[in-house]
Amino acid sequence: MNEKILVVEDEKDIARMIEYNLKKEGYRPVLVHDGSYAALTAAKEKPALVLLDLMLPGLDGLEVCRRLKADAKTSAIPIIMLTAKGEESDKVLGLGLGADDYVTKPFGLKELLARVQAVLRRASVKAAAAEAPGKLKAGTLELDAAKVQVRLKGGPLELTSKEFELLKALMACGDRVLTREELLEKAWGLDASLEVETRTVDVHIGTLRKKLGKEGRRIITVKNYGYRFDGE
Repeated sequence: MNEKILVVEDEKDIARMIEYNLKKEGYRPVLVHDGSYAALTAAKEKPALVLLDLMLPGLDGLEVCRRLKADAKTSAIPIIMLTAKGEESDKVLGLGLGADDYVTKPFGLKELLARVQAVLRRASVKAAAAEAPGKLKAGTLELDAAKVQVRLKGGPLELTSKEFELLKALMACGDRVLTREELLEKAWGLDASLEVETRTVDVHIGTLRKKLGKEGRRIITVKNYGYRFDGE
């Protein structure tokens, strides 16, 4: 872990509680208690994630969110909003401004930490996909992301859209292991991945391996975790 997380929360007892538990999980929290300093601190500290309370002195959380997403230096930083129960309209506005998730107060720390982990994981997959080259090659297998084409031994290989996205995600990440949840988010999208069982990934990986023939052995199962692609 060791990711830096900016906590923007004016209630100091809550802020300290969040700080303590983030540290226990291996994160590096940075605390800000006034909305006026939140955007400047984010640009300076470059956190991996912002936990943003909506009710803040100086600038409210929605304005902070708007400024973070409008600034090229901070627009890619994921945001989890901390909202009160009666702020349904603010949740909708915040998500519309680009926030990635929200947690309603009072919240359980286990839930908050799970949301933090999930949003960071999605951000990691998104960043890897954005940095992936347009053309990927391993052995007799070639994938062209721009043309949405796969060739095997020089000939075209027909894959479903889900199979293509799974293969692209695995090839783009090189030797890094991807969890089933990460693969779901990449191939099915964030909203759908919350509804689809992780076992679905195993089924699609099985059919993908068959279509790839001998090259299918490059997709390695990592027990109790997920899959990786052997490009050597």
